[in-house]
Amino acid sequence: MASHRRPKPASRTRVTVLTATAAAAVALSAQAANAAPAKPSKPTTVKDAKAQVDALYTQAEQATEKYDAANEKLKSLQGEASALQDQVARQQAHLNTLRDSLGVIAASQYRTGGIDPSLQLFLSSNPDSYLEQASALDQVSSIQTGALQQLQDAKRTLDQERAQATAKLAELESTKTELAKRKTEAKDKLAKAQSILNGLTAAQRQQIANDQARANRDTGRAPLGGTSASKYAASAFSYAQTKIGKAYVYGGSGPNTFDCSGLTSWAYRQAGVSLPRTAAEQASAGTRIYSKSDLKVGDLVIFYGDHHHVGLYAGDGMVLHAPKPGTVVRYEAMSNMPFQFGVRI
Repeated sequence: MASHRRPKPASRTRVTVLTATAAAAVALSAQAANAAPAKPSKPTTVKDAKAQVDALYTQAEQATEKYDAANEKLKSLQGEASALQDQVARQQAHLNTLRDSLGVIAASQYRTGGIDPSLQLFLSSNPDSYLEQASALDQVSSIQTGALQQLQDAKRTLDQERAQATAKLAELESTKTELAKRKTEAKDKLAKAQSILNGLTAAQRQQIANDQARANRDTGRAPLGGTSASKYAASAFSYAQTKIGKAYVYGGSGPNTFDCSGLTSWAYRQAGVSLPRTAAEQASAGTRIYSKSDLKVGDLVIFYGDHHHVGLYAGDGMVLHAPKPGTVVRYEAMSNMPFQFGVRI
């Protein structure tokens, strides 16, 4: 038989302990919920600051390369969308001409005793289903049949071209959104880097500026060089050398400011060779060279695992490139960056 005894009431001491524990838990939860997210540690040394700034510059360059790719896609889509819209306009004009010719037939028939029922049917119904209905009437002349078939084909083509143009315009708008996103992302990374630099002491900022100025001045000490694999590579490298000292600007493609792939694509374009705009695309633009010892002057040199940085091989283990914000086009040791492979154009 089940017991009907009431449970023993909790002691006052136990209730007090439980209440205090619950209150403490609620208080801790509220503190955790209201606590501000942890901020990145403020650099205390020049070395720490440079490490954080360089990381942000790398992220900015990655965003810049994606910006460049979106920008190139935007230009291509604008041309394609414009061409499709022109096609739609021409096809619409062709369709109107065919409709007018059938209107002449209808007017002629009206003057001679009324409009052919099949033609009347066409003028008041969907052209896509007209021929099937008209065939059932068996009242269409061979000339009318040919004209109506042309009209049906023209309308089908117009519908297809309109659909293609609509899809292309939608892709165009999506690319514009992507372009704005990448531009904002790059600016945000650069702003964070500047914020870190602003948080340093005047002496620390001067030390970084001196180091950067020294690196930029080193552009005057050219490597010994060597042979080029082709006249195009030699010419591209010579053109790039004329831009030593020009400022790095994200999205810059010459002739006075450059980002990394902007410099290489500009130099090869002057030599008569068209390269893709971004470093990642240039990584697949020619024959890959995996051994540093096999590189020749003017070969493209790809850095980082995601291939977001590119320069021109300058000989003696050096690269000529546009490094990052705050720098200029200059020579630099390849060992300063994670080399992936070269590309021979």
